[in-house]
Amino acid sequence: MLLQVPILSMTPVRLMSTVAWLILATTGVAAIAADPDVDLGGVAETHAMVPMRDGAKLSVWLYTPPGAGPWPVLFEQRYADLRGKGTRVAAARLAARGFVVALVNYRGTYQSEGTWQGYRALAWGKLQDGYDVCEWLGTQPWSTGKVGTFGSSQGGYAQNFLAVTQPTHLVAQYMTDTGLSLFQEGYRIGGVTRPIRFKSLEGVCRDPEDNRRLMKEWYQHPDYDDYWRDEDCSLHFDKMNVPCMTIGSWYDFMNQGSIASFIGRNHQGGPNSRGKQQLVIGPWLHGRLNKGSKVGDLVYPENAAWPEEDHMVRWFNHYLKGDDNGVDRDPPVRYYVMGAVGEDGAPGNIWRARKSWPPGSKLTPWYLQADGKLGLTAPDSEQAGTSWISDPLHPMSIPGAGFPGATDARPFEAQSEVRTFTTEPLTEPIEWTGRVRAEVYLSSTAKDTDVIVRVSDVYPDGRSILIIDYPLRLRYREGFDKQVLMAPGKVERVAFDIGWLSQVFNKGHRIRVTIASTGSPLYEPNPQTGEPLTIEPPDKVVKATNTVHHDRKYASRIIAPLVSAEEK
Repeated sequence: MLLQVPILSMTPVRLMSTVAWLILATTGVAAIAADPDVDLGGVAETHAMVPMRDGAKLSVWLYTPPGAGPWPVLFEQRYADLRGKGTRVAAARLAARGFVVALVNYRGTYQSEGTWQGYRALAWGKLQDGYDVCEWLGTQPWSTGKVGTFGSSQGGYAQNFLAVTQPTHLVAQYMTDTGLSLFQEGYRIGGVTRPIRFKSLEGVCRDPEDNRRLMKEWYQHPDYDDYWRDEDCSLHFDKMNVPCMTIGSWYDFMNQGSIASFIGRNHQGGPNSRGKQQLVIGPWLHGRLNKGSKVGDLVYPENAAWPEEDHMVRWFNHYLKGDDNGVDRDPPVRYYVMGAVGEDGAPGNIWRARKSWPPGSKLTPWYLQADGKLGLTAPDSEQAGTSWISDPLHPMSIPGAGFPGATDARPFEAQSEVRTFTTEPLTEPIEWTGRVRAEVYLSSTAKDTDVIVRVSDVYPDGRSILIIDYPLRLRYREGFDKQVLMAPGKVERVAFDIGWLSQVFNKGHRIRVTIASTGSPLYEPNPQTGEPLTIEPPDKVVKATNTVHHDRKYASRIIAPLVSAEEK
């Protein structure tokens, strides 16, 4: 029963409507009104501490639209700060369209109680924080009982974890640039550890020691074992059972997770998941509400922009409010075929729709050749290779913490220990749509090393626009579940996926493959000793000479998804 309270007792009236006050009065949890330092229009902003099954309380910021309600609820889970002006205004803008919006901090971060343990408390173990929040939101008197989730990156991972736990009030999801496995796509990339990146998470913790303890735990599990399987949502698609809209970005290494989420849910999910997934992939960088036409150094046509917020509202209006607006009948897959920008009449820069992913293509080898050439003809020399030095103490430089897609890669390519292989100028446009794979033959003077493989579109003016890259730590070349060190000097076949793309390389452009073993700080250097990896830089490191072989016996190549006119 709603409490009867006089209007004059509510403060601050400018932020808190009658219904918002009643939300707090009937939840049974401690709550306060937010500081009125941001104009949220008629939306009320309140704060609640919501109890989990173990008694810890999570910080939840609620944004309530004007009116009497009840409303469906949308919520996002993050370890990052939720109090930035942009975050608050975006939440209020979404709430004004007829939803209660809840922003939740992971346990142990900011005002949320409990011990920080990364995503583990969101999973399917003793703690299921996402489940508990979802059920709390779905059972409040101001809720219709229909709950949806949204968010990107960390907020995408959280949604996959939540779907596996099957809360009864979860109806639909909307994920952007998401992931599934923390080993392959989070704490490691291609087996490459990233301690500097994840030390920074001490800044979100109530107790920074929690993060230090967690990182020590990670390093006790260097291989993909049961510990990491407990954080791998790709093993549990059968338990995911809600419609989900997934947005992926071509210039994002996590696009592999976005596409894998769509495929797994659509084909292996429960009956309310199979055939009810949608996927959109566009020419964007990692993030949310950044899906415009200006990307990195490039400006695409206006058709490249995706109306993420408007489409998300349309999606949830259908699934949470019952609007027959046709969103469920949209094509299951829509992807943007990227083309050259700033060139009149250049092919590409169009959207295509498909029933499934990936579309048809012909897997075609492009061979690394002598003198830095790349071509369709296999090398025929008896012995040939290209070498470089990999020195952990003097690594090549890739600045920043995020993949620098859609930018000119020449500053990296010009560094002394980076090697490039480039086609002749194309006489006709060539389209690659699908997954690109590396199959290279490498030898090293060290027991362990890394290899980074990149693909760029080289414009006639020389710009080398980076599209995809991926690293592999060679101790994991036979699988992430075991370490197999190299015999110095022995040639090893190394095969791994570089990434997904849909790109038309225009006439007059060239295709470039770049290979290196270091690119710091984006990829933290391998000490190359073969010894167990450590959080702190080790005292002992080894400088190595690495060689990629490209001859008749060891024909290094990348395998590209060539699209013919019939398949377009």
